[in-house]
Amino acid sequence: MRSVASAPATAVNGAVTIDAVGKVYGETVVALEDCSLEIAAGEFLALVGPSGCGKSTLLNILAGFDHPTRGTVTLDGAPLASADRAAHPGPDRIVVFQEGALFPWKTVLDNVTYGLKVQRQTAPEEARARALDMLARCGGLDRVAHQFPGQISSGMQRRVELVRALINDPKMLLLDEPFRAMDTVSKGRMHQHLLDIHAQFPKTVFFITHDLEEAILLADTVAVMTTRPGRIRSRVAVDLPRPRHARMIASERFVALKEQLIAAVHEEALKAFERGERELA
Repeated sequence: MRSVASAPATAVNGAVTIDAVGKVYGETVVALEDCSLEIAAGEFLALVGPSGCGKSTLLNILAGFDHPTRGTVTLDGAPLASADRAAHPGPDRIVVFQEGALFPWKTVLDNVTYGLKVQRQTAPEEARARALDMLARCGGLDRVAHQFPGQISSGMQRRVELVRALINDPKMLLLDEPFRAMDTVSKGRMHQHLLDIHAQFPKTVFFITHDLEEAILLADTVAVMTTRPGRIRSRVAVDLPRPRHARMIASERFVALKEQLIAAVHEEALKAFERGERELA
């Protein structure tokens, strides 16, 4: 798939403010404490940190699967979640999970149009036309539109999931280690596909990963979380030019960014190890 050479359009919504968010499970497990983070509209933010630091807990709060014990979350200035307000899942925040969530009994086309049909705000003919257009623009996936998920590769399935999310025109994409189970070659291809898709359809992206090279290659900003209770330790601006490509991994600037992140994450992981913490979130 050819990389998009032109500058991407700017997202007009999707700005997120996470302000002093805390999350306590039961009476003893403090998953998040005083966690604050600003994400600009259209920003691709990767979140890294030691296992169990609260990355998935934070994603679940943004998605509406959980709610904070204290603090607030706003989306484009409007209240989204707080201790007395749960953010219900909605089409403005779409989650792409690690294990995949395509309906195996539906064709690729029916999977992509499913959300539009459920919302009943788009005529079936228009939904079909939009889906085929987006599939075509995302690496020629229109060629497999009438196949079932089990008939296409895992990489194609991941790309179809991204199209299914984007066709609903969400303000925010939430990706929880979507490429973790892939081999190195497949993961590299998916990185390029995601970069190209994000250039064509700019959205605010909240991307959880343990892979620092992945975070640097994809993101505008990499945020590092502390060990539990999780808070934001630091933000690293990824000042690599776009369009991005895998050859950048060998560049001097990429290596410097990676060394900076390795030092921060290693220090937090060492703290977790010394405390004997176990992965809970």
